[in-house]
Amino acid sequence: MKRTLAIAGLALMGLVLLAGCAPGPNGFRNQADEEGEIAGFWDGLWHGIISPVTFIISLFNDAVNVYEVFNRGGWYNFGFLLGASMVLGGSGGAAGSSRRRRD
Repeated sequence: MKRTLAIAGLALMGLVLLAGCAPGPNGFRNQADEEGEIAGFWDGLWHGIISPVTFIISLFNDAVNVYEVFNRGGWYNFGFLLGASMVLGGSGGAAGSSRRRRD
């Protein structure tokens, strides 16, 4: 009983900590930037593909951001996630392959 209560308490603490890390709403969603453009799926895909390089540049240049805040919302997010998983290896293909035992 005590162990179950302790595990439930730890799970609740973990859930509260994760909820505290959740981002808030994007106030610039569906608003145009200085050039009058709103980033969509294709921009998100491209930004996801170049995200490792952009991250390194953003460490040294404050004018460069990894993520475009002036975006269309879900479609930009989907494109960014897809592009980032393509580059960072999020397919899980290696986990699916296994070696056969030699008998």
